[in-house]
Amino acid sequence: MPAAVVRSDGDIREETMGQYSIWVLEYSYVTNYHKSGVLYGAHNQGYVKLPYCYALIKGNGHVAMVDVGYNNKDYGKHLGDKFGVENWHSPEIVLGEIGLTPKDVDTVFITHAHFDHFGNVEDFPKATFYIQEKEIAKWVWAMSLPDRMRWMNVAVDPGDIVRGVDLARQKRLVTLDGAKQDVLPNVDLNPAFDSHTYGSMWVTVRNGKEDSWVLAGDLVYVFDNIEGSGAAVDVETLYVPVGLAVGSQTNLVLATEEMMKQVNYEARRVIPIHEERLKDRFPSRITKDGLRITEICLADGEKSRVQ
Repeated sequence: MPAAVVRSDGDIREETMGQYSIWVLEYSYVTNYHKSGVLYGAHNQGYVKLPYCYALIKGNGHVAMVDVGYNNKDYGKHLGDKFGVENWHSPEIVLGEIGLTPKDVDTVFITHAHFDHFGNVEDFPKATFYIQEKEIAKWVWAMSLPDRMRWMNVAVDPGDIVRGVDLARQKRLVTLDGAKQDVLPNVDLNPAFDSHTYGSMWVTVRNGKEDSWVLAGDLVYVFDNIEGSGAAVDVETLYVPVGLAVGSQTNLVLATEEMMKQVNYEARRVIPIHEERLKDRFPSRITKDGLRITEICLADGEKSRVQ
């Protein structure tokens, strides 16, 4: 049943209660990120703030993460510094803001293996990790190529791939070959091969017949990837893919169409975790560490973490 949510700006909105709660948790950010990296072809159009986030799904006896951020040490820290990442905080601190710890997490869905999504696996000692088989195998292949082809590894920490293989040794890695429905009850995994990365995927949470959510990973960075630049949001809205694709922008557009189909073309139900403007559509708050928590939906009986 609907529940009234009072935002910090006084606006009252109805949020549908369902089986799972979903939060987007910011753990760091880039203050000035080239807009052309966010929107394909947006050359010389300045910079945008790019939050670095992961999503948390809680309900049906499970605590699941969509991606795990990076570890801010060794080569991961080098990549963070290279991309201008600021105000990094550990999962222990970030999850603590919603009353959880990394040890509470039993399941992790890795949308792709870029450093800011797959770099913190050691902080989740009790979790089983899910990733597309093609994603991890192709990064091993890419790392084996001559150094002159290293552009393909621009956002990958080789140590993360090694740690992923070690998860397999521990029997805590599940590799997928395509889509999988009900990996948790009413949670589905969907591949987008050769798009942003070789084996990217998105997560669909089905809270009810008309209450589905897509957690897009980096297949969508910002609202404008789905809605164009200021255009009305409808079926004919222009999709603009993200700037980085080791596969193709064509496959990114095709993946966007599939995501939109799953939510009956209701664009607000496709959640881009790098979008600074999530706060304009969903209740949120800034923590004492200067990081934002955005509350996408609440399960029956779950209390708000942003009020």
